[in-house]
Amino acid sequence: MLQCRIEIAMSRVVNVQKQSNRRDEILAAAQRCFVRSGFHQTSMHEICAEAGMSPGNLYRYFPSKEAIIAGIAERDRAEVAREFANVDLSHGFFAVLEGMAKHHFAARPDEQVKLCTEVMAEARRNPEIARISAAFDADVHRWLVELCQAAAERGDIASDVDFDAVATMLMIIADGVWWRRALDPKFKPEAVLPIFMDITRHMLRDQSGAGRSANGSGP
Repeated sequence: MLQCRIEIAMSRVVNVQKQSNRRDEILAAAQRCFVRSGFHQTSMHEICAEAGMSPGNLYRYFPSKEAIIAGIAERDRAEVAREFANVDLSHGFFAVLEGMAKHHFAARPDEQVKLCTEVMAEARRNPEIARISAAFDADVHRWLVELCQAAAERGDIASDVDFDAVATMLMIIADGVWWRRALDPKFKPEAVLPIFMDITRHMLRDQSGAGRSANGSGP
């Protein structure tokens, strides 16, 4: 009896993992379609073909394109949440922020950048996409404020700064960098990173006295 229960439990775990893997495959296929054709022009049939599955099977996982966008947003939200949760401020706040900026400005694949701009554009027309996008933005904004507060407690930055306004401006700059990457194939995000760090140090009134960062930028 015990062996039977173990086998049933293991079978359930395997099935859950298979479903999770299939969801990831669908999200990846949909991402390619959205980047290639745009959200509005992409059909569920096109996503089915890209994922190599029947419409009936796809609808078991996602009943609409909006549901797929919600799935992509949740996937990306979990990734960003882990990134913030793993921050180690012992390396210094600005070193941490510069590393995060390099990752999101320059290291992220073009496909992810183009998908983000596609979702932002669709949010103007689709209330559900706007809601999903706003919820994701609210989480990132909150995590940035909390990161700044932790840095202020360490004495890395001034404590009387309007962290809410700073977080908003950091997100605006990030959006601008991603739009430029999506629109201009010659744009080099690495080139603007030192200026971004200069602006950030000015906004947050760097208290570390570190002067210039390792890549040569300064306050």
